[in-house]
Amino acid sequence: MSVATPYFDQLFAGNDDPWAFRQRWYERRKRALTLAVLTRPRYASVFEPGCANGELSAELAARCDRLLCCDTASAAVALAKTRLLGFPHAHVQQSRLPEQWPAGPFDLIVLSELGYYLDVEDLNRLIDQALASLTDDGQLLACHWRPVIEGCPQTAEQVHALLQQRLGMHRVVQHHESDFLLDLWSRDGTSVARHEGLR
Repeated sequence: MSVATPYFDQLFAGNDDPWAFRQRWYERRKRALTLAVLTRPRYASVFEPGCANGELSAELAARCDRLLCCDTASAAVALAKTRLLGFPHAHVQQSRLPEQWPAGPFDLIVLSELGYYLDVEDLNRLIDQALASLTDDGQLLACHWRPVIEGCPQTAEQVHALLQQRLGMHRVVQHHESDFLLDLWSRDGTSVARHEGLR
């Protein structure tokens, strides 16, 4: 069974940064790596489900023309809206996925620390929805903490293995550390250098 919304509501009760996104070097470095693996300087339309308090969202907003973020926790949605006030092209809504997947299209979908909260059935539904809403040259980025999280139905390895199996896209970047997995899949497997005519 996927992790229910009250779990996330409790995490944000009286805490505007339950994972210490702003304070911990681990989190700041992981955000920098996440942004560094993106193969394009700018995207037309980005979707970030599970945006939490919007720390990564603010970085993504600087790299796109339209950003849609969502979270299942109402407190997270309010925090993300505040964090993104300086970005009029960014929108945050409260949604429970995979049930309330938004209309696309998106040329980048970012699944950061989200997949292991979903059971296999829900993650498969989410993958189907992502594939249906990605543009012809769309990309999907996934980043997940490797140690087992109590109460989560899946591990990072299981999530990324299912994504690799189901997406049918080129994995253009693979960065794996003992702490986390970071992968970028693209419908267009052309390298950054080749896109710029360097080979």
